[in-house]
Amino acid sequence: MADREVIYDGRIVKLGIETATLPDGRTARLEIVRHPGAAAVVAVDAEDRVVLIRQHRHAAGGLILEVPAGVLEPGETPAACAARELTEETGLVAGAIEPLGFVLTTPGFTDERIWIFSARDLRSAERNLDPDEYIEVLRVPAAEALAMTRDGRIADAKTIAALHRALCPRR
Repeated sequence: MADREVIYDGRIVKLGIETATLPDGRTARLEIVRHPGAAAVVAVDAEDRVVLIRQHRHAAGGLILEVPAGVLEPGETPAACAARELTEETGLVAGAIEPLGFVLTTPGFTDERIWIFSARDLRSAERNLDPDEYIEVLRVPAAEALAMTRDGRIADAKTIAALHRALCPRR
């Protein structure tokens, strides 16, 4: 990153105008949002039900269905973030967490990566929501959760990607 003009430096995101060198040598000025990254977790219980949350998202216009997820704290690993968010948002602790890679959320303007994990061997713990969160916890059969990604009941991109990574057999 040779040249960056900071426009906004917030709690989570940083917006700037950056000069990028393209593969053919030309340069372009781009609006880029820098983000610390996040983790999302697909928790599946002993009855093969996926733990989803119905969360209020002001930017999206209200309540949406998601998998538990959150922003990485400074120095936090994606796996630790996934485990923390699972407990904070759902009141569950996983006995086993498996990494499933990451997704780039919107690479046209941000470097945000969301690392995806699956979680099993769930047990109850104390829930600890942030002051700005409203979350309802649901358990949905895994096949139904996948159907919800196809019929539009789940529209959140990270959740669609996470459910397909965690629940669809690898070939």
